[in-house]
Amino acid sequence: MTVAALQPARNAPAAAPKGLTVANVRLRGVVTALPSRRLDNADFEAQFGPEGVADVVKITGVEHRYWVKDGQTTSDLCFVAAQRLLARLDWAPDSVDGLVFVSHTPDQRCPATACVLQSRLGLSARCQAFDVVLGCSGYVYGLWLASLLIHGGCRRVLLLNGDTSSLLINPEDRATALLFGDAGAASALEHSEGVPPIHFVLGTDGGGARNLIVAGGGFRPPTPDPRRASTFADHHLFMEGGEVFSFALRAVPKLVQETLANAGLEGDQIDALLLHQANRFMQRHIVKKLGLPEARAPMNIDRYGNTSSASIPLLMTTDLATRLTTEPMRIMSVGFGIGYSWGAALMTLDPLSCAETLAA
Repeated sequence: MTVAALQPARNAPAAAPKGLTVANVRLRGVVTALPSRRLDNADFEAQFGPEGVADVVKITGVEHRYWVKDGQTTSDLCFVAAQRLLARLDWAPDSVDGLVFVSHTPDQRCPATACVLQSRLGLSARCQAFDVVLGCSGYVYGLWLASLLIHGGCRRVLLLNGDTSSLLINPEDRATALLFGDAGAASALEHSEGVPPIHFVLGTDGGGARNLIVAGGGFRPPTPDPRRASTFADHHLFMEGGEVFSFALRAVPKLVQETLANAGLEGDQIDALLLHQANRFMQRHIVKKLGLPEARAPMNIDRYGNTSSASIPLLMTTDLATRLTTEPMRIMSVGFGIGYSWGAALMTLDPLSCAETLAA
């Protein structure tokens, strides 16, 4: 593995670290899981009125989203996905060396949800398992960490990620209530000699942390913020949409171009650009700024909402499932958002053994 990194400048998300390249890691399969409870836009009209709903949908593009039922957690969704993935790959549970759980909605503060999932899945006690607290960029960071585990000696690693953002939403905040959906994902990576390397670019600018935040629930008393209305409890997700939008338009096109440059490729040499499904208006702006045809950047936010760290694997198991399981593909996954945090992964994939979506 070769690594060269530059420190990002304050308030300059485009100055992401330079190329991080990992060799001999193969993505074998991806399974995602959705809750069975589907909410359509009409379900919110009593709360916000038809015009209020339509105003938000014009920007976000969300028509349907799936929310967990009472008592259902992110780890439950990931467990269902992981069980199916292990079965489809015919991987014995004790053959898995590592488990990375990426989410900002864990089961509890401690212990790590990864430890609970290791036990539920019947993985070996030799399995390395740990949590990573990230949201929108979480899938790319998870791919990087899983790849590093394999580079360090693991043979097989499960990446489990997702979020149940519905549990954090202020029911009186139409901007978030109409935007977010819940989902979990499981991805299987293993050591494989000679496969094309994975090219990563990752970065952080914590100066934007206050613009997308759940202020309570940790151990630092929440700082009063006049932007949060009196209806916001400390455990609610607060989003300053305009600031997040500006951040994405600054950071993402340059992130994509830098990742292509590090891999020595042009935009027309990738088969699909998998953008985090943040909102439809934002995504179209980004694709237009990159000069790519919209068909090269699939979009499913209309059907599932913004599912945070699960949105990229959910794209893979819905809109790209047939292609990913029948033909080689070169894809770039791009996550960005809460933190601020961002990352891109450019992968050349052989046909996957499975790419499917389940109901949980």
